Order: sequence, then C-alpha cells, then structure tokens
Amino acid sequence: MRETSGTGGRKEKILVVDDEPRVVRLVSEVLKVASYQVIAASSGEPGVQMVVMERPDLVLLDVLLSSGPDGYAICRRIREFSDVPIIMLTALAQDEDILTGFDAGADDYLTKPFNAKELIARVKAVLRRARRPEESVGGTFKCGDLEIDFARHIVKVRAEKVALTRTEYELLRQLALNADRVMTHADLLAKVWGPEYRDDVDYLRAYIRYLRRKLEADPANPKYILTTAGIGYTLACPAPETA
Repeated sequence: MRETSGTGGRKEKILVVDDEPRVVRLVSEVLKVASYQVIAASSGEPGVQMVVMERPDLVLLDVLLSSGPDGYAICRRIREFSDVPIIMLTALAQDEDILTGFDAGADDYLTKPFNAKELIARVKAVLRRARRPEESVGGTFKCGDLEIDFARHIVKVRAEKVALTRTEYELLRQLALNADRVMTHADLLAKVWGPEYRDDVDYLRAYIRYLRRKLEADPANPKYILTTAGIGYTLACPAPETA
C-alpha cells in the first residue's frame, strides 16, 4: 500500500488519466498553477503502471475512457495494490453512476464540466483527508449485529467482514462515535470531507445510501443508519437485552 507522510516541502504529484488531450491540458495547467506536479496517461493500463512506478499522491481518473477498460475497472485495479486517493472525473451524474464509483473504491467524484476553482478545492480536500491523522480511538464498538474494531479498521455485520473504502469507514466511524445522537448534514460533511463540503447534502445522501447497502439487511428499511428528515443521520443502537 502507498505510504502516507508529510510532503516535506516537495510538490505533490497528481496523475491525470484521461483520453481527451484538451481536458488533460486544461487540468494540467490548473494544477501546475496551484503548485502541483502533474503526470498524465491517455488510457487506463498505462495509468495503472504509472501508479506503480511514479507513486502519485492523487489520481484524477476519467470514467469514460475510449479504449481499454473504463475508469471504474481501472479504479478497482488500482485498489488491488494501492490506497492512493482517487477522484473520478465523470459526465455521468446519476446516483447509480456515482455509487458505482464509490463501489470501485473512489474517494470523490467531480462532474464534467467543472471549473478551475472547483477542481482545486476537491483536490486540496482529498489530499488533506489522506494526510489527516485519525483521532486516537481504541477498542471495539458494538451496535446490534454491527461491530467496529477501531484499532484495526475492521467492520463486521452479523460476524461477516464488510469491505469499506477509506471514506465509507470514516463516515461510519463518525456516526459510531456519536451513536444514538443525530449528526447534522453539515457536521458530517465537515468532519468526513472537510469544510468545503458543508452544503453538499446530495453528496452525503449518496454515500449514506451506499453505506446502507453494505450494512443493512434491508437498505430500504434501515435499522442502523436512520434519517432525521431535513437535519441529518443517526447510528441507532438497540438497547442490550436484559435477563
């Protein structure tokens, strides 16, 4: 897995994987002005090799690559050996498309067309999350059939291990640390993604929907992650049974 450390004054390296030369030029210029080092690949397979050889700090990965595997498949390939942060670049803005990206292991998505300010804000936020030290929380959290080993980042439901991305785990962790309390949309977005995301409620809803698919026996009728309409979400834990 990719080692994470401070940048030590060096320029952070970003790999752009996109088959549109115009997009690559535009993105590269914007990132270079913001003092990032940029490398690029025009298709997925060379992109995977560059992750191995160049060890970038972040990958901007287009979903609709014209040749070879699509961006979702390439994201899954990268996740087999690296936890490098990945932002999917996509013209597909439907919930199912976004959830497919999360399932593949993406950390964030950016819908085309996007402007320079939005691109830099997302890049900075994702890199900051990747560098952010986790709060020191030990022990095991149990909530009905849900179990979280904070020290080892292991989540189990009904004794079966559940594979979560880094962002999914952090979202669940924040809910668990505040179990049985309503966490507002703004608080969850700020704690998990950063202050730039405080108003992105649709973004949070998409992540909650996907997290429910992984944790709930019936995602349409959740018993763990409950919605308080217009306010936020609660991780609800049943009271232990007494003899």
